[in-house]
Amino acid sequence: MAIVQALSPAPDGRRRLGLASPATREAVGEITVSTPDEVTAAIARARAAQPAWAARPVKERAAVVARALDVLLARKDEICATVRGETGKPQAEALAVEIVPSCDFINHWSGRAARDLADERVGLHGYMKPLKKLYLQYQPLGVVGVITPWNGPFVLSLNPVVQALLAGNAVVLKPSEVAPHSGGWAAKVLWEAGVPSDVLQLVHGDGETGAALVDGDVDKISFTGSVGTGKKIAAACAGRLVPCSLELGGKDAMIVCADADLERAANGAVFLSMFNSGQVCVGTERIYVVDSVADEFIALVKEKAAAVTYGADGEVGPLFWERQLDIVSRHVADARAKGATIVVGGSPDTEKGLFFQPTVVTDVTHDMDLMSEETFGPVAAIMRVADEHEAVRLANDSRYGLSGSVFSRDPKKVMRIARQLKTGSVVHNDASVIYGAAEAPFGGRKDSGLGQVNGRDALRGYTHPLPILIDRWGQEKENIWYPAGDKTVKTLESTITFVFGNRLVRRFMR
Repeated sequence: MAIVQALSPAPDGRRRLGLASPATREAVGEITVSTPDEVTAAIARARAAQPAWAARPVKERAAVVARALDVLLARKDEICATVRGETGKPQAEALAVEIVPSCDFINHWSGRAARDLADERVGLHGYMKPLKKLYLQYQPLGVVGVITPWNGPFVLSLNPVVQALLAGNAVVLKPSEVAPHSGGWAAKVLWEAGVPSDVLQLVHGDGETGAALVDGDVDKISFTGSVGTGKKIAAACAGRLVPCSLELGGKDAMIVCADADLERAANGAVFLSMFNSGQVCVGTERIYVVDSVADEFIALVKEKAAAVTYGADGEVGPLFWERQLDIVSRHVADARAKGATIVVGGSPDTEKGLFFQPTVVTDVTHDMDLMSEETFGPVAAIMRVADEHEAVRLANDSRYGLSGSVFSRDPKKVMRIARQLKTGSVVHNDASVIYGAAEAPFGGRKDSGLGQVNGRDALRGYTHPLPILIDRWGQEKENIWYPAGDKTVKTLESTITFVFGNRLVRRFMR
């Protein structure tokens, strides 16, 4: 992300933040921080505009959002230039991480909206089936606050905003203050597509602005970011009984089984640990390799990692934030001091930007920060294990649980191992791609988050599913309504005996 420095206040006294590229340290723009009063006003405008947006048929809302795909394609080069300026990502990563999944999400969700949000008839079971009919209406919540991070600033802003808008909500988006213009493009492409400007509001700023949004008159918060901030948001939302979805940190484990294709596993270990400079919540942070194949696997990883280039024009770009460079450096130093072996890289390179060498560390243990805390850097940390059982045990020995991967030639083995892993998702012979699988519910366990995005209920997650129970017969009264006498008791007794006392009927009535 961009290097952020406080600038002199604006003429009206509002704070200003200057941005510099982490790859070149050159200035790439600035933002004026939205005040709490401005956030409150944005929410109020969104609140006023939301009913008209929700009243439009779902197909009409979907048609507006779908047009954003054409806008995105037309603006692709500008978006990539902004992302690269603020984050230093190589062009290939800007396209692969930000543009490709964003195109797919717009296309997918706008195509599913009418079906996923349509009123639904739900079959009833048992004794109530002949008496009532059940329908579900998916009502928008109202105003949704979306707070997004710096590591995937465009795609991680666009996806939740699109979902919330399609569901009929108004949205107030606050992108990270260190990649603000990249996140802001999510609003710009949707505005250009025809989403009303009051239905989608954009505010800029740091934690003060985010807190104003969380504490404001919103009906849900969607947050992607750090564990500490996520817990504060959860507490604030709980105090107001407002729902939230929290996608927080990860320490994803990769298990390399004895029967793995080691060439693919080594290629995956290097790429999945280092793409986006290792700053991916579902990137590989811990690698457990079965001892019988560890020597060959480590040799392959060492060879492949040593060939990875880094720098302003390299395959691995800079760390996006000076604070992150300090964390990665500290974790590697801690591992070295506690007996780990640095076989490739291992040092920061700050001559021109916030770079850290592509790094491979072996002989790691769980008393090292590198194996317990989120590192978020281009580091492949490899630990030998006796067998897959030990790998599972160690993979679960973490306060995080966002995702994980298993490399094996046997899909059935992967399914068996996956059932034992306490994590949000598991991927076979790959890893981070899980977020791009729109049909897969995405969310973490333990300190990795709360709730899920994507999946079958993605759009419905921004609605209230309203059950409506329709009376079939229109009788003057139900049997148990007053006055209730002996006949009522006899009817209830016979119903209980017939429905639940007969095992055959009991099974039929489930």
